[in-house]
Amino acid sequence: MTAALAAALLVPASTVSAAPSPGTAAGAPDRAGSGTLPLRGLDLDALTIPELQQRMDAGELTAVALTEAYLDRIEALNDDLGAVLSVNPDALDDAAASDRARGRHSARSPLEGIPVLLKDNVDTEQMPTTAGSRALLHSEPDDATITRRLREAGAVVIGKANLSEWANFRGSASTSGWSGVGGQTASPYVLDRNPCGSSSGSGAGVAASLAQVAIGTETDGSIVCPAGQNGVVGLKPTLGLVSRDGIVPISAEQDTAGPMARHAVDAAIMLDVIAGRDDADAATAEIPGELPDYADLDLDALQGARIGVWTLTPEQATAVDDQTEAVFAAAVKQVEAAGATAVPVQLAYQEEIGAGETPALLAEFKRDLNAYLAATPGDHPADLAGLIAFNEQDPVELAYFGQELFEQAQAAAVPADDPAIQATRDRIRQLARASIDEVLAQGAGPEDDLDAVVGLTNTPAWQTRYEFLDGEADAFVYSTSGPAAVAGYPNVSVPAGFSGPRETLPVGVSFFGGRWSDALMLDIAADFEDQAAAREAPGFLPTVGADPQPENPEPGT
Repeated sequence: MTAALAAALLVPASTVSAAPSPGTAAGAPDRAGSGTLPLRGLDLDALTIPELQQRMDAGELTAVALTEAYLDRIEALNDDLGAVLSVNPDALDDAAASDRARGRHSARSPLEGIPVLLKDNVDTEQMPTTAGSRALLHSEPDDATITRRLREAGAVVIGKANLSEWANFRGSASTSGWSGVGGQTASPYVLDRNPCGSSSGSGAGVAASLAQVAIGTETDGSIVCPAGQNGVVGLKPTLGLVSRDGIVPISAEQDTAGPMARHAVDAAIMLDVIAGRDDADAATAEIPGELPDYADLDLDALQGARIGVWTLTPEQATAVDDQTEAVFAAAVKQVEAAGATAVPVQLAYQEEIGAGETPALLAEFKRDLNAYLAATPGDHPADLAGLIAFNEQDPVELAYFGQELFEQAQAAAVPADDPAIQATRDRIRQLARASIDEVLAQGAGPEDDLDAVVGLTNTPAWQTRYEFLDGEADAFVYSTSGPAAVAGYPNVSVPAGFSGPRETLPVGVSFFGGRWSDALMLDIAADFEDQAAAREAPGFLPTVGADPQPENPEPGT
């Protein structure tokens, strides 16, 4: 723990002023002489967006003061966390513009003046979008569709979040939260523990109150796992609800962006802004009818609901420690206490889905990444082959783990449009959807149907390791993200409790349901959040000692 971090922890999150002389994320604006404590007495960790808007509407708070407070948090804490890869040098100017807009008329949306972190695979016009790779340091993209929508809503893009480089799709034994540009992201709960990935900085940054909310992206697990492991709410929306235009891809068949926040209502407000049809993303044309008001949450959603409980198989139980199993069991009791009926379920077809997912992703990755690179201005490699060559010559990129997935994707003889690959994709999508749909509609009549399935999001965060340095990679143990990820269905993780040494490491539970049921999943998440009240602010402990876990070389992508 650095002196800057220790000093920052002596005062509440809301009262942190500029640290004496810490290192800062790239692009941090010069605020010398500001020296103010504009949010003294307010707890940034606990405040929701509606509460912040009430204060701004009443003239008790400005977007500039709020943005400055978060910038001070980044300056004081980011050296130890590595959650923020770069700071928007225009953040304070953007906040001032938001204040002027509010003064002239009224808030353009509930995100007016709210600082937002974007995962650094979401294109921004002001800053490079690197996907964590030094090969893209000189990219010059336009704003992604969701970036533009956030700006138009009055949000303040405060910076770019670190991530697992290339969204964990470069090496077969990669380390979550590490990138060549940003280094290693740490868990704000225990600094030598891993934040999961690939939306590592988004999860850790929101948990540590470096921004009010963040954007993450997921192909399989990359929103919900870091949400669970960092004690925040993370929603992977239905595929097609949120535009992927201007987002560095793995596969258009599974990729989506989604909100990450300390509070379910904040995630819902974010979704209201970023969701919607976009001519630049054909998948959004499938959105049925008018979108609901996601932020109009039903805090009694669990009353009378029927929730499937994805129980651990004997094989899974050997990978999940008793303490974490107890957290999940307690979460199920809280679901029941809120008025729901819990129904034990198992999801079929998981082995076949898992066997087909990686071969499909490898072919789709080469197709979609090459298309992104070709469309993105700037001085960078033109295609996947060029990225492989760049990494081989770069002194940083291959220092800790390899690029086996890059090489396999490049060497694949079968392209993404080959009938065999398309058949594999169609088959695993069909099976993933059936695995959820069949469980939800399991009874003889509608009264027997289930509203959602709940499963354990994560096991406790492991100690960060590197293949080439420690001889081992991520000790990733367990995930329930696969069915919703491959199906393209919504999945939301909510804090459920703590496990691991001294009960210091967050554990989440995930609620997932049918296609376009995002509003219901957010309602259930908000009701569970209210019932469980499980989230606690991070303590930034240096370590809690070793806690070996079974290894799995396939972290979330």
